[in-house]
Amino acid sequence: MTLVGVSLKMYFGFRETLDWCAAVADLAATHPAVTAGAAQLFVIPTAPAIPAAIEVFRGSRVQVGAQDVSTHDVGAFTGDVSPRLLAELGCTYAEIGHAERRQVHGETDEVAAAKVAAALRNNLTPVLCIGETVPMPARAAAATCVRQLSAGLAAVGARGERVVVAYEPVWAIGAAQPAPPDHIRAVCDVLREAAAADPSLPPVDVIYGGSARPGLLAELGSSVDGLFLGRFAHDPAALRAVLDELEIRSPR
Repeated sequence: MTLVGVSLKMYFGFRETLDWCAAVADLAATHPAVTAGAAQLFVIPTAPAIPAAIEVFRGSRVQVGAQDVSTHDVGAFTGDVSPRLLAELGCTYAEIGHAERRQVHGETDEVAAAKVAAALRNNLTPVLCIGETVPMPARAAAATCVRQLSAGLAAVGARGERVVVAYEPVWAIGAAQPAPPDHIRAVCDVLREAAAADPSLPPVDVIYGGSARPGLLAELGSSVDGLFLGRFAHDPAALRAVLDELEIRSPR
């Protein structure tokens, strides 16, 4: 099964979010890649829209996640969002360690690791975002990402729950184009091999974000387990185009 996630960041207002979710719910109900189980769709709206989005997608094949979680389940942590509360609402995914959280809010690998552990103990699937900050050769980028992967999962151990790792080179986020496909394949191949070879890590799915767009999935082949989309999925027609690729996608 191919994972296709969309993070809306803070681009949409409340009504716009729900209109978009309704369009995606209709798409999921009719697209053969979703109805046949070839694709698992998940949507990550801004926090205040999560309960309403869950209602829009109720009964559909689309799952909902949060853009961040607290490292704590309960307590005096003003402004934090409890992973326990998110699970109670019906969330199934939690985005963790995005480059904007690291750059703007100063989050470290240690904070990301604590959030991954918090998500897992509340039955949320973490979407751990990793990636090099500046362009560099694929071998160096892969080494950087493997270090981030190990650090981000350091507090978890070899548990049975799957973890999603989103490879998002920071220099490609918000760019007109994603990283070159050969660079993405090289880094993701190393990430998948490193995760499979380390018995201390849980099972890992590797997806690509960072200006991911229609047309990319077919170019990446079996090097990735899916895509993590941003602004290129604001038009549901573009999301449909990504799902259409699953019918022609084949291993490299």
